[in-house]
Amino acid sequence: MRRNRLNRFPSVLVVALGLAATVATQSPPRGFRYERPIVTSGAGAYRLAMDVPLLVGAGDRATDLRLFDASNREVPYLFVRPARAEPVWAAAVLLAIAETKKTSGFEADLGETVRVDAIKLQGLPSGFLKRLELEGSGDRSHWTLLVAEGTLFDLPDERLQQLDLPFAAGAYRYLRVTWDDTNSGRVPMPKRVEARRVSENAPPPALRTPVVVEKRPSEPGRSRYVVRLPGAHLPITALVLEVAADRVLREAEVTESRLSGGEAIPAPLGRTTLRRAVVGTVAASDLRIPIEPPAEPQIDLAIEDGDNPPLVFTKVTAEFAALPWIYFESDGGPIVARYGSANRMLPRYDLEAVRDSLRIEKDTVKDATWGESRGIQPAEEPTMAPIPLEGATIDASLFRHVREVPAGDAGLVALPLDAAALAESSGPTRGFADVRVIDGNGRQVPYLVERRSEPLAVDLALTPTTSAAVDPGSGKRSVYRIVLPFARLPEARIVLTTDARVFDRRLVLGVERPPDRRRREAWFDVLGEGRWVHADRERAAPPLTLRVRSLDVTDVLVVVDEGDNRALTMAAPRLLLPSYRLRFYRPAGAPLRLAYGRDDLSAPRYDLALLAPQVLGVAAAEIAPAGAAVAAPAPGTIALASPVVFWSVLGVAVVVLLGFVVKLIAKADTSSS
Repeated sequence: MRRNRLNRFPSVLVVALGLAATVATQSPPRGFRYERPIVTSGAGAYRLAMDVPLLVGAGDRATDLRLFDASNREVPYLFVRPARAEPVWAAAVLLAIAETKKTSGFEADLGETVRVDAIKLQGLPSGFLKRLELEGSGDRSHWTLLVAEGTLFDLPDERLQQLDLPFAAGAYRYLRVTWDDTNSGRVPMPKRVEARRVSENAPPPALRTPVVVEKRPSEPGRSRYVVRLPGAHLPITALVLEVAADRVLREAEVTESRLSGGEAIPAPLGRTTLRRAVVGTVAASDLRIPIEPPAEPQIDLAIEDGDNPPLVFTKVTAEFAALPWIYFESDGGPIVARYGSANRMLPRYDLEAVRDSLRIEKDTVKDATWGESRGIQPAEEPTMAPIPLEGATIDASLFRHVREVPAGDAGLVALPLDAAALAESSGPTRGFADVRVIDGNGRQVPYLVERRSEPLAVDLALTPTTSAAVDPGSGKRSVYRIVLPFARLPEARIVLTTDARVFDRRLVLGVERPPDRRRREAWFDVLGEGRWVHADRERAAPPLTLRVRSLDVTDVLVVVDEGDNRALTMAAPRLLLPSYRLRFYRPAGAPLRLAYGRDDLSAPRYDLALLAPQVLGVAAAEIAPAGAAVAAPAPGTIALASPVVFWSVLGVAVVVLLGFVVKLIAKADTSSS
C-alpha cells in the first residue's frame, strides 16, 4: 500500500506542475505589505510550516497569502490540515542495560523500525522525580541523541505527573532511557513502555514564541502583569511560564478586554493552578496556563500570591494551536511569498484536485524554510481611519471641567481616567454619561470606555490627629487622618502597611460628622473595620485592606485600638480606585480636550456595535492622563462679584425692602383711622 502511494506521487507532482504552468504571467503584484523568500533545494514538492511573522502579517487564517515565481506568476499552494486521529502507541519489549555508579536504565525494542515522536512509561512507583537521557537507534549499534536532559516525575502530594517525553520525529526500532542516579535513588524497570507512532499528515512542530511581560499596579496578595503578544487574533492556546522559585502553588488567571453592553470589560480566557517542586537539583513543574485564543494584542495575567513574594519570571512563552502545513510544488526556481492585503480571500487552485492523494511526510515531501521578511509598499488603496473621527458638535463651555489631551501621532490611543475624572464626572455608576472627547472644531471624538482589571493606585498621607467624635474606649487609641484627593470618588480600598512583626490590633475606618437633627454633638460615622494580626518575626506583615464607599467628604479617620501596647507604626497608605480608560482614534497633531461635569447628559451613543471591532483587537498606545482642568464658564454668564459680596448686597437689599413694607403698612393704618 505504501509503495503504491509512493509510485503514484511523481504523477501527482507532474500534474500539479502542469497546473502551475498554466497560471498566467502577471505584472509585479500590488497591495501586499510584506514579502519573504522561500528557501528550497530544487524542483519538487515541499511542505512549509507557518511561523509567527506570517501569522502576524497575514492573520491566523492567512487568506491573503500568495506565492510567486521569478516571473511573478502565482504558484498554487494548499493548506493541509494535520490529521486529527487519536494517537497510536506501539508497545515495546524491555531490555535491561548495565548499571554504573551514577546511571541505570533500559532499552525498549519496538520489534520493527517505526516512525515515532514520543515515549510513554507506565507502572513506575509513585513518588519519583528523575532526570534522564533518551537515545534512538535503528540497528542498536548507531545511536541518535533524542533528548539530552529530560525529566519524568510522579509526585502525588504536589499533584504533579509527567510520564511521557516527546522528541523530534524519526524512524527507530530501539529507544534507550538512561536514568541519572547522581542525586536520587534508582527506579525499577517500568511495567510497560510505548512509543507514539507518527500519523500521516502529522502536524508541524508546535509553534512557540517568547512574549514580553510587564508588571502592573495591583492590590496586596496579588500580582498583575500585561502580556504583550506579537499581534492580535493569533491562535494562541496557552502561556507557559518559567520562574526562579523552587516551590510554587498559586492560582493564575488570564483575561482580555471584550465588549459587554456599552463598555469593554475584562473577560476570562483561562484559569489554572501553577505548581512547581524542586527535589535536589531536579524540578517538576506544571506552569502552563491553557487559554482561549485572544483577540487582543495584549492580555492580562493575574497571579494570587497569598503571603508569598511575587514570582520572578525567567521566561514566558506563548504556545500556538496546531497549524496546517503549506504545501506547494516548485520547478526549481526562486519563490517569494507576499501577504498583508486586507481585501484578498483564500484562493482556490486546480491543485485542490490532488488534495486527497497528498501525504505531507518528510520521506515523501521535502521541507522548505522561510527567509527574512521585509516590508514593501502597500497597495494603492484608499487609506481610511480605523474608526470614525468626528461625531456631533457639542459646546465645551457647558462643562465644569475641560482638560487638554496630550497631542501626538495619529492612531488608536488609550487615555486613562485619573482620580479627578473619576470624582468630578458622573462616574462609573452612570457609565461616564457626561464625559466627552472634543476636537478643535467642537466635534465629539467617538470613544469606547474600557474597564481595567488592575486598580488605579494613589499614594496618600497618614497624619496623627485627635477627634472628639471618637469614643475613647477602655484602652489606648490612636487616631490618624487620611485626606482623599477628591470627594465623590467611586467605592475604593485603602491599603495600610506596617514594619511591625508581632501585633494584634483592631482598626476602624470612618468619617467625623458634624451635629445634625438627631445628634447634638459631632459623631463618628463608621465605614468599615478589621482586625490586623501578625505573629511571625521572620516575615513582614501582610498589608491590611479596608473598603471605602463613595463619600461626599475628603477627610477619613483611622482609629487603631492599641490596647496596652505602644502605638503601631504605619507607613503611608495607598488608595486603590477602579481603573478605566477611553479608547479612541487620535488624529495627528490635532488638539483634543477631555470634558466632563454636566448633569443634563445621558451616555453618548457612537454606534458601538460598529465601533468596537475597530478599537478592540488593535494595539492602542496608552497616553498620559489629560492635563489640568481649564476654566469653562457657562455661556452668557459673567461673574460680577464674589459670593461674599453677592450675599452681603442681597441681605442689605432685603432689609431695605422690609423697611419699605413696614412704612407702607404704617401709612395704610394711619389712613384708615
